Amino acid sequence: MTRPVVLCTLPMHPSGDAMLAGIADIIVAPDTQADTFRRMVGDADYLLVRNHLPADLLDRPHRLKGIVRNGTGLDMIPVAAATAQGVPVANVPGANAQAVAEYVVGSLLHAARRFGAIDRSLHETDWGTARALSGATFEWSGKTIGIVGVGDIGRRVARICHDGLGMKVLGYQPNAAGLPDDVEAVPLEDLLARSDAVTLHCPLTDQTRHMITLDRLKTMKPSAWLVNAARGEVVDELALAEALNAGVIAGAAIDVYADQPLRRDHPLLTARNAMLTPHVAALTEESSVKMSEGAARQLVQLIRGERPTHLVNPETWDGAAARQHAKEAAA
Repeated sequence: MTRPVVLCTLPMHPSGDAMLAGIADIIVAPDTQADTFRRMVGDADYLLVRNHLPADLLDRPHRLKGIVRNGTGLDMIPVAAATAQGVPVANVPGANAQAVAEYVVGSLLHAARRFGAIDRSLHETDWGTARALSGATFEWSGKTIGIVGVGDIGRRVARICHDGLGMKVLGYQPNAAGLPDDVEAVPLEDLLARSDAVTLHCPLTDQTRHMITLDRLKTMKPSAWLVNAARGEVVDELALAEALNAGVIAGAAIDVYADQPLRRDHPLLTARNAMLTPHVAALTEESSVKMSEGAARQLVQLIRGERPTHLVNPETWDGAAARQHAKEAAA
């Protein structure tokens, strides 16, 4: 019997590979270009997704029996098209929550204590010059953090900031029911106006696209910092660069961008007090293991004809395509 083919858009952790090695052939795309995925999808039975798929990927002939996101965000996958074609889609919620939460808090500490500037100064100048930079540092204790999207990641950020740093926590999401006791539910406008730091953890939807505009940035405190480790399109990047250069807010820590990789002439690269990282907030050794093993576990379930644990389009599992898949897997 021919073994199923799993096409990976990027390599996963070796521990995930090991879980699939005995039951599937694993192929890693040579690059992340849309045309490469379009060319290779026809030879795959399953997709393991770590970066954006082209929106029209499923328009061409394919034999896919399942798509699994090696992570949480589903905006990388054309879920509606997969659902229409009876292709199950699963993800791995929560696997990178601690990594992203620590990234957010680390960014805030880096901003407050000016670690980067002080380190560079000590390397390049002298002790006294570097030490003098501490005069512009501050503490987060007693200040307010606003969390937009209080899910797995947002709750961890809230707990660290409230219990560990002694911060007041504001939270905004369309459904404010069930927020932790230490998070005050407020409208977005109030959160932006009252917070000393704002961190974004909402999914990318039609409602959240360009949620953070220049007008909304102008409602924030001039001393406030913005952190975005959610999706680049949630922020109007040109507006953010303009706001940073004009001193509308004090600074921003940005890990995600509307177009990735970040082009070398992007205005954020030269914006004042912009701390930029290349979409690494979720990437640690621990989170890579959890995401890859979680994704591999659900691929194993699909290959065996079992319903994946975190199926996001359950209507496909009761359809003819899913029943046929189960029949083939059992043969």
